[in-house]
Amino acid sequence: MQEHLPRRGGISRRSVLAVGLAAGTAAAFGAASPAAVALPADGGSRPGRDWFADPPRPVRPRFRWWWPDGLVDPDEIAREIDQIADAGFGGVEIAAVHHSIKDKSVLDTAHHGWGSGPWRDGVEAALRRAARRGLTVDITLGPSWPVAVPGLSPDDDAAAQELVHGRVSLAGGTTYAGPVPPPVREAAAGVTKQRLLAVQCARVAPANSTRKETGLDPAGLVDLTDTVIDGTLTWTAPDDGDWVLISYWQRGSGQQPESGPHSSPAAYVVDHFSARGTATVTGHWETQLLTPATRQLLKAAGGAFFEDSVELETDGLVWTPGLPDAFEKHTGRPLWPYLPALVLDKSNQVFAFEAQLTRQIRHDFWETVSGLFNRHHLLALRDWAHSLGMELRSQPYGLQTDAIASAAILDIPEGESLGFKNLDDYRCLAGGRDMAGHTVLSCEAGAYNGSAYSTTWDRFLRTMGGAYAAGVNQTVVHGFSYATAPQAAWPGFAAFSPYNGTPGYGESWGPRQPTWHHVADISGYLGRVHQVLQAGTARADVAVFRQTGYTATGIGASWFTATGVPLGWTHQFLSGPLLDLPSATVSDGRLAPDGPAYKALFVEGDFFYGSTPTLSVTDARKLLDLARAGLPVVLFGAFDQALTPGVPAPGETDGLREVLARLLALPNVARVTDKAAVGDALARLGVSPDARYASASTLLNAHRVTAEADFYYLCNGKHAETVKPPVAAIDHEVTLRRTRGGATVPYLLDPWTGEAGRIARYTQDGHDFTVRVTLQPGQVMIVALGRPGLFGDRDGARPHVLATDADAALYTRRGLTVRATGAGTYTTRLSDARTVTTVVRSVPAPVTPARWQLEVEDFQPGSDATRTERVRRTLTLDTLLPWSQIPELADSAGIGRYRTTVTLPAEWDASLGAFLELGQVSDTFRVTVNGTRLAPADRLRPVVDLGTLLRRGANTLEVEVATPLVNRLRVVQPTVFGAVARQNHGLVGPVRLVPYAQAAVADD
Repeated sequence: MQEHLPRRGGISRRSVLAVGLAAGTAAAFGAASPAAVALPADGGSRPGRDWFADPPRPVRPRFRWWWPDGLVDPDEIAREIDQIADAGFGGVEIAAVHHSIKDKSVLDTAHHGWGSGPWRDGVEAALRRAARRGLTVDITLGPSWPVAVPGLSPDDDAAAQELVHGRVSLAGGTTYAGPVPPPVREAAAGVTKQRLLAVQCARVAPANSTRKETGLDPAGLVDLTDTVIDGTLTWTAPDDGDWVLISYWQRGSGQQPESGPHSSPAAYVVDHFSARGTATVTGHWETQLLTPATRQLLKAAGGAFFEDSVELETDGLVWTPGLPDAFEKHTGRPLWPYLPALVLDKSNQVFAFEAQLTRQIRHDFWETVSGLFNRHHLLALRDWAHSLGMELRSQPYGLQTDAIASAAILDIPEGESLGFKNLDDYRCLAGGRDMAGHTVLSCEAGAYNGSAYSTTWDRFLRTMGGAYAAGVNQTVVHGFSYATAPQAAWPGFAAFSPYNGTPGYGESWGPRQPTWHHVADISGYLGRVHQVLQAGTARADVAVFRQTGYTATGIGASWFTATGVPLGWTHQFLSGPLLDLPSATVSDGRLAPDGPAYKALFVEGDFFYGSTPTLSVTDARKLLDLARAGLPVVLFGAFDQALTPGVPAPGETDGLREVLARLLALPNVARVTDKAAVGDALARLGVSPDARYASASTLLNAHRVTAEADFYYLCNGKHAETVKPPVAAIDHEVTLRRTRGGATVPYLLDPWTGEAGRIARYTQDGHDFTVRVTLQPGQVMIVALGRPGLFGDRDGARPHVLATDADAALYTRRGLTVRATGAGTYTTRLSDARTVTTVVRSVPAPVTPARWQLEVEDFQPGSDATRTERVRRTLTLDTLLPWSQIPELADSAGIGRYRTTVTLPAEWDASLGAFLELGQVSDTFRVTVNGTRLAPADRLRPVVDLGTLLRRGANTLEVEVATPLVNRLRVVQPTVFGAVARQNHGLVGPVRLVPYAQAAVADD
């Protein structure tokens, strides 16, 4: 069915972004919302020993929990909540995802679909059990993604819309007579209506053509819409050149959520840019899903509704009926003359005007779309969630919209380790979060293509290490699958494995995995990292201004990303709407002084539009006000000749340059034309980073500030998963700044054990503390600069070590102590001006165990898809090898316990200890010495301090190792996993016991 659109009327300019984000700025960004925004998850508790050692449930990592729609049993749901809680995790996100099930009919969507009675029963069972166990439950807004509503017709105005085009080429002087050109693409299945919006003819301008786009002359554009009669058109092209006849049609995109159907009737994706589309989502929940019991349980749970990344799929251009009016309000000009430069065909641009004008048109269009998305979708959903006592967590990217501004609206913005190209993608969302005064930046973590059942936790930790440095402080692990589903094979249902006949996206964690035996070590580690990174407020050295606030692009900041970060600088990204927030003030030269407290603002050309130096007049005036208030500003590029990002009004470009001339004349503003000069410009303005390294390093850092301490998270990490060459070990000094005065000492916080103790060796220069950082790839170190006694240590009057030629200095019960792995005389210089000499007379030589007894629990399929048989094997090993190279274990996966005996000499006494170096070990492990199980050890540096547990004579060492399942699945499911090479799991070594001696150098 086709409809004809009436003629458009003119509307005066008014910014849609202002409507969506800044009109009532506090309300738009959450300050005046009726429900709480995302406050610090630790509930405001103060840092201290227990605070760090045993983080509460709300800050612990969570699981994305995949259900086969409503084909779930409440008893099994409660059992799985217990499994997750017992493993030390803090919550779940209920998601209907079952890509691994090819025949969807087995899911019985008519009776057990998403939103059905059994699904609601499952949700209530999860909420009830979670309340008993202290877990948080989040729920996706619809089945799979994008957000969709069962029973919505794709022809409905509330359904996702697209603008598609038809075209006919005409030579000059020829006449077209016939039907309006139909769309170049057929409508999706189920779409039966389309509406003609406009018909135009444009003169072809070859000079404006690109490799893919047909160039057009905007002055030769003719509107033929009013000449259409009963769907037909007659028009004669002028003689001067070639022409193209273009028709524009609105219709439903017909998109359904991923891997459906999930419901009966089927669900269709909603319009993400209109109030009607969002009201369809909330209305469905209000009338169909929220029983009185569910409402009460949700309010008590205090979780969040969740929306995945916005992956709208269209043959043409994303559309909404209100877009023309919104564009005119935003720009002061009608949309229709610009349509040729906007239409898409399978994501490809079709036509272009002159390059600069085309760029400006597209900027105006997507800025308008961004305002509609943020106002009608995110803001409306957030306020509705608050009315139910819930929050809104969302991945606000996937389109060319301002995700930085979106992050400021959301209670909890979320990124993803799979889709984000580098750490700057997280820094975009972190800027929105911190300027809005929120706390949490979440991450969908650990989705690796082709790695189901072969993902190791060390890979996961290496991936997330850098993300935490970039602002992430909540982990939603991808993922935990419901136990079973029709057609699922051992070891049970996995949402993404198999995936089109391949292993699929890893991982499907849970009791089916051998590493679940040690997973509480992982959840404890992540919880402590979260606890630190959700404490107080974030600090970043520099705000990088983005004219276009996209993310998930991998595009960083000039100088900072490549040069500044390796020297210790930290940065976040801001976009124009964030400068309307209440936090956007300057005090003592800091932007947002009570939040990220940026020391400078950096502005460069717009990467997304040819790196052109652009600013809107409105944003330029905001920057001028900030600079006049004392904020240092650095502009990189020809900003004395800046252009507006959108199509300028008469005189607007001159007005922009006049504002920028005033900005550039200020003494605290610098302009550079060579990106290598950015660092020098900052130095001239008196700006330096809070963390400093003497030379370029792979060390990444994040800084949080509380009333009690400055916390520095340090990670030897890489900027992106694909970066090569691999990160190497580092060993160098790092200088860290304390933001507040008063007596201060540095602490080392071990996220694996939960221990916090004073660092014994450091130097201090005013508020700056210099410590030694030695980290393996991916390894993390957390330093706190706080008052003496903060973590239960003794008073701060004790001297510390300035320098020593011993291996290490530390505080023990015996006082200040040095440690050495070899005999000798060691000199230590103390902070009280003393120099102390310590003699270590002898240290036993390192020991390499000669023989190991290995007991294996080999995981194999049981009597059904969810049962696992554990076949026990015992071997004696004279040489440590990966299981793949041991014939009896070549296809095994499970848990191995390696035992050996080490004999120590008769002179062994309490002054001696030893490190157990494990070398290569995969995957998770635990160490037991003489029957005492040690605290968890660093997975990324498998060296364990055995302390005083050793004794003269025979000592029994046990290393328990758990592996992924892939080697067993290679033979159990060869059609899916057979092409995967055998993995080298197990304890491979070399293993050494390295004794050390400790001697006190100063008493308390």
